[in-house]
Amino acid sequence: MAKVLLQKNRKRRLEAGHPWIFQSEVLEIQGEYQPGDLVEVANHQGHFLARGYINPASQIIVRILSYHPTEEIDQAFFTRRIREAMEFRTRFVDNPQACRVVYGEADFLPGLIVDRYNDVLVAQILSRGMENRLDLIKQALIDVFQPKGIFLRNDVPVRELEGLEQTKEVLYGECPREVEIVENGLTYIVDIVEGQKTGFFYDQRENRAAIAPLMRGWGEKHGITLQPVGTDGEPLWDRTGKLRDGVEPLLDDAEQPVTKPVDKRGKIVKNPFWDGAEVLECFTHTGSFTMNACKHGAKKVTALDISEHAIETAKRNITLNGFLHRVDFVVANAFDYLRESVEEGRSWDVVILDPPAFAKSKSAVKGAVRGYKDINLHGMKLVRPGGFLVTASCSYHMSPELFHETIMEAAYDAKKILRLIEWRGAGKDHPEISGTQEAHYLKFAIYEVRDRK
Repeated sequence: MAKVLLQKNRKRRLEAGHPWIFQSEVLEIQGEYQPGDLVEVANHQGHFLARGYINPASQIIVRILSYHPTEEIDQAFFTRRIREAMEFRTRFVDNPQACRVVYGEADFLPGLIVDRYNDVLVAQILSRGMENRLDLIKQALIDVFQPKGIFLRNDVPVRELEGLEQTKEVLYGECPREVEIVENGLTYIVDIVEGQKTGFFYDQRENRAAIAPLMRGWGEKHGITLQPVGTDGEPLWDRTGKLRDGVEPLLDDAEQPVTKPVDKRGKIVKNPFWDGAEVLECFTHTGSFTMNACKHGAKKVTALDISEHAIETAKRNITLNGFLHRVDFVVANAFDYLRESVEEGRSWDVVILDPPAFAKSKSAVKGAVRGYKDINLHGMKLVRPGGFLVTASCSYHMSPELFHETIMEAAYDAKKILRLIEWRGAGKDHPEISGTQEAHYLKFAIYEVRDRK
């Protein structure tokens, strides 16, 4: 086995738990090897540190698999690691039948992603070392999950950095194009062949549920109040606030006045979601935040995406869950729509911004900052005073500090005061290894928005 010696004056990232060795950290490589082969990693004096697989075509020249010098990287190894990953999800995820069951480095299997859709698994092989061990991975997944099918979504550009081709194919069994899953009590249709990534974004599970407290308590701000009604079923008081002549209050079985929601015109509101929020969700994709909003009582949601296919997918999911009558769909560029809505004086109680990654490289960060500032500035301008901005970034090149700073700059320019309610990352099926800043890619925040006079 070849040995990779590390520079003397390098940062001790490996000893802190970081699973990557970069080209710039390597002092020399002793012995012969082929891309994807296992190698030992040692310090400059030759003392063993770890074992991993090597690929000189990548800036990440070695990815660590084990810190034990005698551990065999064989079939039993992959079966054991994948079973441990499954047991972790069984402990921490409310529905382990629908979640990310292998998360690469965080499950000590760098370069391997596996999402579970009940009895179908969708895998991504992101590195040469894992590609060379695909047969071992396949058998381990079969042994641990007994799936009906395993589908490979290797259509990701990062594979090309490893010298690998982009492909999509059935690895094992039968894989229908569409599968159904349940998350947060909601049913989704997932397209595992053409959907983004592996078909669904599991990382926002807990964040989607976190919007529940924002969805009720808006009736009074909309001019609706609970008022006692008479025996004729109409409000006991007229529009001037006077008791209507000859009308007795309607009492319930406990002899307490019966109340109903009444609008500013003195009319009884029949909409059962009268106390719910009016919500705008941009970048809706599969409609996930919209569905969670409806589940928790939103009165009306505008779901927007630039992709007609995404809107059709969202519409199918929303119809499947019985929320269609509460959702308006818009196919538009979110930047344009937000700006035009501000110009038109429109507003919502809650605005949700969950865009795709704006910064896919370090060189793109400056442009991403402008993009995040633009959508958040216009988004918070559309929030009614005392309402909420729900915003996220999945660009791991944009640090949490920079994302928060960008939001604050947007608030300053928009003349808003923000009160932070939630600050979260990815869900429990996306754990992080200590010392790996790269893993902290998802930033999610909920802010209360107030005017700054």
